[in-house]
Amino acid sequence: MRTRSRLAAGALACLFAGAWAAPPALAADGGDAVKVMTITDERIVESSGLAVSRRHPGVLYTHNDSSGRPEIYAIGPDGRVRAVLRLAGANARDWEGMAVGVDERGRPALYVGDIGDNLGGAWPHVTVYRVPEPARLHDQTLRATAFRLTYADGPRNAETLMINPRTNRLYVASKQLSGAVYEAPARLRATGSNTLRRIGPAPAMATDGAFSPDGRTLVIRTYWSAQVYAFDDRAAEKLTPLARVRLPRQEQGESIAYTADGRALLVGSEGTGQPIWRVPLPDRALPSPTSTAAPERVADRDRPDARKVGLALVIGVALALGFGLLRRRS
Repeated sequence: MRTRSRLAAGALACLFAGAWAAPPALAADGGDAVKVMTITDERIVESSGLAVSRRHPGVLYTHNDSSGRPEIYAIGPDGRVRAVLRLAGANARDWEGMAVGVDERGRPALYVGDIGDNLGGAWPHVTVYRVPEPARLHDQTLRATAFRLTYADGPRNAETLMINPRTNRLYVASKQLSGAVYEAPARLRATGSNTLRRIGPAPAMATDGAFSPDGRTLVIRTYWSAQVYAFDDRAAEKLTPLARVRLPRQEQGESIAYTADGRALLVGSEGTGQPIWRVPLPDRALPSPTSTAAPERVADRDRPDARKVGLALVIGVALALGFGLLRRRS
């Protein structure tokens, strides 16, 4: 969002989000936040999405808001841009969020959501773009795959794009007074349209969100706080509020991501020279000791376990040799 009037409207709406607040004992204090870097690149003036790289430790990805260029910026731990990734075949009408995931072959990929609609339903569909996450970081152009999405209950504004690392399924949270979380089909189609279906409520005026690295929780932020949910895609009620996290004061907070270890949140803001803050999670929202640190890749679910295949081959060879010896003895 660009105008102060819209920011004021969002701030007023957040006053009505108290119903989503967890008990105070579960809330982390925004005063515990630590500034980890400042984005100083003059090209980044409206950072509206944030994602943590899976291939490059310490690297964050971000992009500008509406009417910017179709570019993703890779930022190093010092806050400097290490690479500009230009998306060929993509438009940047109103980019509002991004997430990391994989492609249909299980390779690391970046997803960007052209999902903003400041007129609250003017666009009959929205678009999510996917590009491969490069193995080497340098300025380059990547061919984008476009996925068209429509809401089952009609168009709406949204700024939150999330991907479940266990299933690679995409989710969107609308930015409304009565916000909602929407689920995309299990596998996106690059032809035709993909329908987003409502699966639960979201905080009023959500500006961004993300799944934890183990897929056990997700977080959705507003301008001043964030709500953490337990997530279970097998349950009838997939979202269960866990904790409210107070965020540091920001110029216009519109981005959030989990740290790589899932123990804290990274939050950013639109504006020039904005810092990225690390905000610790309350105990209840921390990853469990038994949770899988490395997310399951989509391709791995369809690929036979190499150890099992190897064991089967060894047993097969042993049986064949044994059968041959028995035949010669008889």
